[in-house]
Amino acid sequence: MSETKASSFTVTLNEPDKAPAAESAVPEPSNRDYTWRKGRQSIKYTATAELLPLHEDDGTLIGHMFALSYVSDAQDKTDRPVTFCWNGGPGGSSAMVNIGGLGPRHVPISSQEQLPCPTQPVDNPYSLLPETDLVYLDAMGTGYSKIAKDYDAKKVWGVDGDADAFMRGIAQWLTTHERWNTPLYLYGESYGTMRNSVLMRVLGERGIAVTGVIEQSTILDYAPTLPGNDLYYMGMLPVYAATANYFGKAGKGKDQFKWFDKAWAFVDEKYGAALIKSDTISAAEESALAKEMSELIGIDADIIQKKHLRIELDTFRKLLLADEGLFIGRYDTRFTEGAYMDVQGDNEFFAGEDPSGDAIMTPDQSAWMKLVQETGFKGSPINILLSFKVNASWNWTHQAPGTMGSPVCPNTAYDMATALRRNPKCRVLFFGGIHDAATPYWNVKHSMSKMFLPEYLKERITYKVHENGHMAYEDLPTLEAMSKDLKEFYGLRNKD
Repeated sequence: MSETKASSFTVTLNEPDKAPAAESAVPEPSNRDYTWRKGRQSIKYTATAELLPLHEDDGTLIGHMFALSYVSDAQDKTDRPVTFCWNGGPGGSSAMVNIGGLGPRHVPISSQEQLPCPTQPVDNPYSLLPETDLVYLDAMGTGYSKIAKDYDAKKVWGVDGDADAFMRGIAQWLTTHERWNTPLYLYGESYGTMRNSVLMRVLGERGIAVTGVIEQSTILDYAPTLPGNDLYYMGMLPVYAATANYFGKAGKGKDQFKWFDKAWAFVDEKYGAALIKSDTISAAEESALAKEMSELIGIDADIIQKKHLRIELDTFRKLLLADEGLFIGRYDTRFTEGAYMDVQGDNEFFAGEDPSGDAIMTPDQSAWMKLVQETGFKGSPINILLSFKVNASWNWTHQAPGTMGSPVCPNTAYDMATALRRNPKCRVLFFGGIHDAATPYWNVKHSMSKMFLPEYLKERITYKVHENGHMAYEDLPTLEAMSKDLKEFYGLRNKD
């Protein structure tokens, strides 16, 4: 469910052994004017690349956070929102959610196939620019964001320190660009959704009001990622079913969303109870459930029963299309590549192999570098898309509001629930995908349901599920649907 495993598509060339140190000479901000067009509609905007200085409350320099922002040239910005966007990791820069689908220019997509490289960014008809100005911030130690030479990186490489750094980055951008008291939105993907849930609380505690939060491919509770946690298998099963349906291995001819919902109902009504029974379940009941699971997910019932109804993701990825010599993706289970021959000790390598990542990461990264270069920004030639060093160094300790102690397996649904209680005008939009095996949609719905929010707050939350995988914006039908969903969501701020 998290993005903690090494992947072959990650750009980490010449990553230093020590935490990246802030350069003595900070590159000057650079900008360029553009015009975004969609049919007869056009918006003039300025793209600015800059490094924002971050300081602790006592003035100690933390480092510099890289920001690539797109600001409309409209003179009256009284009701013009600003949306701060990022990816996850932890350890990921914000390049993908920018060039991938929501920025003014993107890499065009059309199918579940490898993108050409190089590929040229074009005006994005599905961009958020008509609704909001956009600011893409890189987490400290990723992209172009640099930690000060004498500053302890561990202070910002963790659940709480990361949220604090982003709070300071947002405050600095609002100050530099004179946009205080503007409608403020957060857009996060994957771990970025966990960041959002903590950040929306931290911003409120610092007097920075949040108007809305968009959570794409969400993970709020890390408990399902722990070995043996049955919530993992429960969250995965609807994804398995949707994938088997897509490849014609189960539910052939059935509507993909109805098949996903059927598996969801199986999880809620039968599967969860069976997992709780563990070895007290009867052989007859286990056999019957294995057959029902087989019909849903396309894996042989004997294999399912031998594994006591618990199918690991990597097992599913290897088995579903084994007869065709293929394995499937993790970020998006519809992508395939030629299967590897099993060799001793290959499990860790295989877990990091992902056809859906290979198909898009490098072309997107290269095109994003072109966008930055066009502004005239003089950054390093190496831009870290996903830093394994940051990821491996992450401090998962987090004390959720209303709880005792600081476990190393955070559940930030409590932070979001607290922030909503304190700011009942805020709205949240969750996007999920039926082919996302990195952050299964079932789990976020379960996490939020355990918050037992009052009805007036539950009415502020919208859930949308589409046919995408983890990077929702890399699926054209989903991108089209998201564009309409987002336009409606931003319009709600004037209806309260």
